[in-house]
Amino acid sequence: MLYDITMKIGYLYEVPASGARHMVRVLPLTLGPCQRLIAGTISFDPQPQERSDFVDFFKNPAVAVNFRRPHEKMEIRLQARVQVENPSPQADFSPTVAKLGAEISDCWSVEAEAPHHFIADSPRLGPAPEISAWAKTIVKPDMSIREAAAALCSRIHQDFKYLPGATTVDTPAKEAFKLKKGVCQDFAHVMIVALRSLGVPAGYVSGFLRTIPPPGKERLEGADAMHAWVRVWCGRATGWMEWDPTNDIMAGSDHIRVGFGRDYSDVAPVIGVLKSYGSHSTTQAVDVIPVKV
Repeated sequence: MLYDITMKIGYLYEVPASGARHMVRVLPLTLGPCQRLIAGTISFDPQPQERSDFVDFFKNPAVAVNFRRPHEKMEIRLQARVQVENPSPQADFSPTVAKLGAEISDCWSVEAEAPHHFIADSPRLGPAPEISAWAKTIVKPDMSIREAAAALCSRIHQDFKYLPGATTVDTPAKEAFKLKKGVCQDFAHVMIVALRSLGVPAGYVSGFLRTIPPPGKERLEGADAMHAWVRVWCGRATGWMEWDPTNDIMAGSDHIRVGFGRDYSDVAPVIGVLKSYGSHSTTQAVDVIPVKV
């Protein structure tokens, strides 16, 4: 699938900010044959006085900007064209949950893709005994890693209610688990904690998801959104695979990857600080449009 992606994130400050620094991660990745960024730009209004484009440890493209002049609003705009392909189906060569530890121990790499970075606690995801106990009722030691990931994915979709506003961006995974409701970020975090508690390396994926309107309804401009799902290390023979617990599916050609990390803190679309006071409002509009060729 070939997509054109447009995103606008707007901030309006009650009191003009006299200065600000931001880190932006919204540009889609190039990932070999499964995803290719053909062209992409990130622009700002007003223009920052300093800008640095770089690639972080997990190989995600990022932009750091510094505003030194007063401004009462800021807009971030992304325009990109991306080619995404479904991975070819393959047999399940992943080891069992009981045997995965030996394969992790045999991995001596500490590169960004190494499983070691994704098995311990991370900035937003610490121990959660209630999630660990729940995971053990679903996953058995003789299940393959792919079977275990699929089972947890389906169970989260079944037991949790998608309800925007029930949680915030800072809601801990164990609180979302207790509520049994939230959004894609919460479902991804719960699944990651559950897998790690079983000794399975798991990470967070930030990206875009093309939404399809109900039959007979027109697609609304700006109605698409950023999305989050989970990547799971399925052993040396298989490597990383991705599941979307919000929709109970494996990530496919409608999932456009923007960043990989241990949890949301590694791939937040926009983080930063500013010199101001009072409140501010935020708007976001995303369009993921298939290109007919």
